[in-house]
Amino acid sequence: MERITTLDEFILDKQKDFPYATGELSGLLRDIGVAAKIVNREVNRAGLVNILGLEGSKNKTGDEVQKLDIFANNKLIDYMKNSGECSGIASEELEDFVKLPTKEGKEAKYVLVVDPLDGSSNIDVNVSVGTIFGIYRRISDHGKECELRDFLQKGVNLVAAGFVLYGTSTIMMYTTGKGVNGFTLDPSLGEFCLSHKCLKIPE
Repeated sequence: MERITTLDEFILDKQKDFPYATGELSGLLRDIGVAAKIVNREVNRAGLVNILGLEGSKNKTGDEVQKLDIFANNKLIDYMKNSGECSGIASEELEDFVKLPTKEGKEAKYVLVVDPLDGSSNIDVNVSVGTIFGIYRRISDHGKECELRDFLQKGVNLVAAGFVLYGTSTIMMYTTGKGVNGFTLDPSLGEFCLSHKCLKIPE
């Protein structure tokens, strides 16, 4: 039987591919995985805790905001505030980016751009929804709070990107520029486990 590789183990192993890595990006990716587990738990019981339906406002792109959008957004921000690996977050649900003012946050090298729950209007009819994320290395002074220009970078400057799909099974896909790998959440272990290795588009 092939040994199970968890998301944490995989991230730490792949850190060796980057000789000058300090572990901050690895930590941020692990934090996103944990935040995704929290969102997944609430998505699966949304109808039981009254977080289905419209919240009553529109986001900056003109979409009707769902209660679950707000919940997922708040959970992601709250978790990142406590992680210390991220200096700021730009979310589709917010007009402005959020600075993370902790000492660790000010010194962190990365900012996170995210759609906390894409397709949330589908949740009422039991269709899959997901979280989309990207990570940029800051271009502002690491000793200060993050700035708008940290988020307004070109896509080619992303150091990592991925998504989490919440459905009949919960899958996290991500890349740091050296291949795409997928992890399926095993409910019995409470861990994302490597299930789709080195994905490629068929030639």
